[in-house]
Amino acid sequence: MAVPLSEIIKVIIAHVTPFSPAVDSVHDSIIGDVRLPRVLLAGLVGASLAISGAAFQGLLQNPLADPYTLGVSSGASVGAVLVLFLGISFPVFSMVTLPIMSILTAVLTLLFVITFARMLDQTLSIETLILTGIVLGSFLGSVISLMIALTGDELRQIVGWLLGSVAMRGWNFVSLLVPFFVIGSLLLLIQGQELNAMSLGEERAKQLGVPTEKRKAVILLAASILTGAAVAVSGTIGFVGLVVPHICRKLFGVDHRHLLPLSLINGATFLILADLVSRTIIAPVELPIGVITSLIGAPIFALILYQQRKERSTHRKRRGAVHD
Repeated sequence: MAVPLSEIIKVIIAHVTPFSPAVDSVHDSIIGDVRLPRVLLAGLVGASLAISGAAFQGLLQNPLADPYTLGVSSGASVGAVLVLFLGISFPVFSMVTLPIMSILTAVLTLLFVITFARMLDQTLSIETLILTGIVLGSFLGSVISLMIALTGDELRQIVGWLLGSVAMRGWNFVSLLVPFFVIGSLLLLIQGQELNAMSLGEERAKQLGVPTEKRKAVILLAASILTGAAVAVSGTIGFVGLVVPHICRKLFGVDHRHLLPLSLINGATFLILADLVSRTIIAPVELPIGVITSLIGAPIFALILYQQRKERSTHRKRRGAVHD
């Protein structure tokens, strides 16, 4: 059903301002109860994943790092599926059980990936970190598959959630994500200068007076809060945290004081557009938004990996020529 632009504006004004212009009840239901919370949720999820990806990449000095490739999204998914599968509910705070469990398992997953990768390679190389994240992500995916195989009535709910979507989420999902989004985003946005220093290397950052251990803990916690909360309300949506920061870095430079807010804004825009495509490309059938982001993100991931390998190969050849 087509809704005139003037009616859309009236509905938005009625929902986000104290003013209450006269609106058609049908239009109010379509825009105010379905479309508007869906767009806002897509924007919040995209912003959360993108700014988290930018923070991970700056902290780990690794353009391939993001919540998806590091296995953090898979860890958050395990926490959410456990809640759905076991019917876990915190007393008194039952409404936040899902995001809290997702955040907790996301933090634990990230700590495991970094610890295990450092055990294998003290330099924490790109290949070791990414491979560790992929292996752990695959393992956690198997755990989720096992829970799906054992489930009964919750099967449709779990599978639909895992595909990644912001469809049929109302204002309650928006209000659930907003507090975690505000806390996580603010914690990251004030770390721009420190991320600039740490992207030069931990030793260099210490020489510049940055308390690296404290800053790392804050950044990793904030990024995990954003990832866990986003996954809790939308399911697993891959590559947003990889694609958006990479494009922003190419267009606007590597200064995290600008890169973090730009990633946040463009991440929101990217996922809103991806949701629009998923809803309209084969209408009236809707594709899961995670399918669209993966179709875009996977080739870009491969391109970044190819460029890195090519740059390393060129660097080795130059060093070899100098030694000769």
